[in-house]
Amino acid sequence: MPVPGKILTIANHLTLLRLTSIPILIFLLSLPQRLPSMLAAILFLLASFTDFLDGFFARRRNQVTTLGKLLDPLADKLLVTAALIMLIPQGRVPAWMAFVIIAREIAVTGLRNIFLTEGIIITPNILGKGKFCLQVLAISIIIVHYRYLGIDFHKIGMFLLWIAMIITVCSGLVYFANFYRYLQKNK
Repeated sequence: MPVPGKILTIANHLTLLRLTSIPILIFLLSLPQRLPSMLAAILFLLASFTDFLDGFFARRRNQVTTLGKLLDPLADKLLVTAALIMLIPQGRVPAWMAFVIIAREIAVTGLRNIFLTEGIIITPNILGKGKFCLQVLAISIIIVHYRYLGIDFHKIGMFLLWIAMIITVCSGLVYFANFYRYLQKNK
């Protein structure tokens, strides 16, 4: 149950930290050399890890807020979207693949907003959380991009991004199926 009147919790501060890391990530990704790429990958991983931490603190301290329930998934989507968009012009991620992932995120956000008008807050399911973890792993590796110790990070990252994209689409279909059932039940 959300904590009424409580907005500035540790969890919400972590979510805001994730949001404020996005401009720095964009800057680093605009410099596609080895060092900025490695720094961008580290920043992306750290920012993504705040997603785990904010949920942990919100539950542990019983400080789940309505703001957090709305802002947390938005911060995740903006972080992933910013990284994907910045990787397109460098040829690291195909534009169509980024579009599929981003379109799913926008569509699910739209569904959440429709439910919100009915007073229902949809929280991510296990498939959605797994999707985010795979996206983070894949995108982080793609950001590293260069070969280190004979390992082609770009190829590994793209393989993982394919899996992440499939799970992303599947989890989006689950949201739409649930929305359809809700509409059928509430005719």
